[in-house]
Amino acid sequence: MTRIVIGARGASTVSIAAVRPAPRWAELAAKATVWTTLPSGLWRIAFGFGVPVGFSGQLAEDYGRHQPGWGTVYVIALSALAEGLAFLTVGLVRPWGRVAPTWIPLIGGRAVRPLAAIVPAALGAGILTWLGMAALFGGWSSNASDPGAPRGFALVVMTLCYLPLVAWGPLLGAVTFDYARRTIGRR
Repeated sequence: MTRIVIGARGASTVSIAAVRPAPRWAELAAKATVWTTLPSGLWRIAFGFGVPVGFSGQLAEDYGRHQPGWGTVYVIALSALAEGLAFLTVGLVRPWGRVAPTWIPLIGGRAVRPLAAIVPAALGAGILTWLGMAALFGGWSSNASDPGAPRGFALVVMTLCYLPLVAWGPLLGAVTFDYARRTIGRR
């Protein structure tokens, strides 16, 4: 199949016939990455706007100096960045992961070189998997031992909001592997 793309620089053709469509499991995994970041982002935003999430003592005072305020801007930006990066995983199973959308300046309408997507996605998957495992096997319990950290129900809510992030790296890794297999695999 050849696709004609009309952009600001005129019409161009891009062949996308050589790339097989993503299997259903890869599409579901890509969509799941977006959902892995959402609970922690919502928790952070609530925290940033001063919703009491269980911090107490000196830790609550330290956070309270910046929220609402610059701390709020920071947690909103962090949450938006995480959600945006997770959304890029969807591009690995969609046509815009093979041909840049025409509205993107400079590269719109051009074919995406597979390694330009695979290398950052694989690095991201590795880093996210490492961070998730580090948090799961020691980081969270270390943070929860702080005297001002949330306790009881607040700790359960915070943990349930952050736990899905552990799946982000492995899901991204699986989708990246499938993208590589479909775009540069078996020649």
